[in-house]
Amino acid sequence: MNQEFGLRGAVIANGAEITDGLVVIEGSTIRFAGEAREFSGELPESIIQVDGWICPGFMDIHMHGIDGHDTMDGTPESLQAISKALTRFGVTSFLATTMTAPYEQIEPVLASIAQSSRLGLDGAEVVGIHLEGPWINPLYKGAQKEENISLPKLAAVRRLYELAEGLIKVVTIAPEQPEALDAIAWLKEQGVIVSAGHTGASFAQATQAVEAGVRHFTHCFNAMTGLHHREPGVVGAAMYHEQLSTELIADGIHVHPAVMNILYRVKTAGRLALVSDSMRAAAMGEGSYDLGGQEVHVHENQAKLADGTLAGSILTLNRAVCNMVTLSKVPLPEAVEMASHTPATILGLGERKGRLAAGYDADITVLDQQFHVNMTFVAGKRVYQRA
Repeated sequence: MNQEFGLRGAVIANGAEITDGLVVIEGSTIRFAGEAREFSGELPESIIQVDGWICPGFMDIHMHGIDGHDTMDGTPESLQAISKALTRFGVTSFLATTMTAPYEQIEPVLASIAQSSRLGLDGAEVVGIHLEGPWINPLYKGAQKEENISLPKLAAVRRLYELAEGLIKVVTIAPEQPEALDAIAWLKEQGVIVSAGHTGASFAQATQAVEAGVRHFTHCFNAMTGLHHREPGVVGAAMYHEQLSTELIADGIHVHPAVMNILYRVKTAGRLALVSDSMRAAAMGEGSYDLGGQEVHVHENQAKLADGTLAGSILTLNRAVCNMVTLSKVPLPEAVEMASHTPATILGLGERKGRLAAGYDADITVLDQQFHVNMTFVAGKRVYQRA
């Protein structure tokens, strides 16, 4: 018999904050979500009263690591640790994100993620892989190693796709690189979301890439050509092509809060996905850490290489939501949408994840008034409770 219980309090659903809301969970799915007074039938015996907000579970479609672990460690143990750590910050599903490395290092990582996906994880669900690199522009490499960057030759693209057993959901690529347009077209045919990122493309080149199959933009503003009134660049393309989605690292460091707000107003919550781009130092505090064989120093909430280059982030999605609300003055329901239903929709999972609605997966995050995570549920199972 399926376990049934309820959560009562302020519910973020249907694009609004429902002050006296109720969410009823039956087994792994949501049976009801809405105004408590509108619920008909007998209430579950177990009702958890919430002081804060009951939100759909967050989905991070671009995260490399957390709590001392990294996707590129390539072990089931490391991915399991990442999965459990993410639940402390309200993430219920994620894309395990790789980075630029030699093929002989990337390939076993993909095979390991595929194996872990089949076996299942104890915390946040891995819903796929985000392949970030090695097909990027060396001039816009960010914190990735230049010597490991390669051209997106179709044979290599096919090989990695097959090794991942269909789990590659997003590929970040520099569309101006030789042979990139052929790779983009092939990936689109496989149903992969091709994302322009770590790119020096002009606006014209970015538009050509959109015609070839680019549907998304990786961490907008960062590691790409900026917006200029005579050359709109990739940032201009991300804003101009309104039907396409884009990521934002909303830590107030990678992008100024005013610009975060401008991007939100241009793209709207339905096309803007909050991502952490977190590396293994996230949730670990200040110190020195490794990122793809490079030393990263964390100080004052910033992760940087020795030369000052930002090296991913130590952001978590609950803080990204907080920052959009407190720094960029975005309404809470829309900030939550950008961390839940928008990324789910980008991945084609918007009909079952990212919303509190009947029939949806019971992936739920409970926040307090300071945006700390008090509880996290994955498929109806409580996987985290704050002490």
